[in-house]
Amino acid sequence: MTSAPLTGRTVLITGATSGIGYETARLLGERGATVLVHGRTTDEAQAATDRLIATAGVEAGQLCAYAADFSRLEEVEELAHRVVTNHPHLDVLVNNAGMAAPERHTITADGNEIAFQVNFLAHYLLTCLLEPALTSNPGGRVVNVSSSLHRTGNIQWSDPNRSRRYSRLAAYAQSQLALTVFAADPRVTAVSVHPGICDTALLPLYAHEGASAAEGATHVARLCDPATEIVNGAYYDRDQHVDPAPAATENRSVQRLNKLASLLVGHTA
Repeated sequence: MTSAPLTGRTVLITGATSGIGYETARLLGERGATVLVHGRTTDEAQAATDRLIATAGVEAGQLCAYAADFSRLEEVEELAHRVVTNHPHLDVLVNNAGMAAPERHTITADGNEIAFQVNFLAHYLLTCLLEPALTSNPGGRVVNVSSSLHRTGNIQWSDPNRSRRYSRLAAYAQSQLALTVFAADPRVTAVSVHPGICDTALLPLYAHEGASAAEGATHVARLCDPATEIVNGAYYDRDQHVDPAPAATENRSVQRLNKLASLLVGHTA
């Protein structure tokens, strides 16, 4: 990875308090980018920025802590509003926050299956609301941290909450497929990346052991670099540009997903 400075570039990373999100914040911060560190709570986001200052030597002036619980869509809207107000020009949005679907079928206060909302719908809403900031200058981009498990997924169009037949693996795979399909939306240049199987909270979904979160983060950080040319809708397995699941490139899927997501988040993009 080139290590040209990223001074003057502003990047928002969701789920940046641990794992791949935190390590991506560290890599970009070390190269001079202004990093907006998102966490579920103010305390978590502040603790992560303090740690970056103390252990990675990132300047305090380069870091801003933001909080929003993605299981509550009104908090996502408030987050977007604060970011656009404070940073009307955003270079990169890294949609990284993610959770494993719980054992028990769980519906959020907004009425959505929780993994579908946290992993996809919240990022859909956030991306739509940040579009003015991402497109204020040419070159703005979105990096969706997806998963190879998107290949095993299917979107239950008539029952996205999977209330009829719930399986946590199927719910997780559906959320990752939706995030990957969303990268092909033409409004903002976006790519998806599977950062490899890494030793993070999601590891048990994949394997018993994995690469370090820092290694996975290098693949995410590379796609945040303007020196890395990207094609809208592209999917990367670590640093290799490969074909995603066929559904992720079908125009019909992209249009159906936009329609479904805008309905579920109550936002007409």
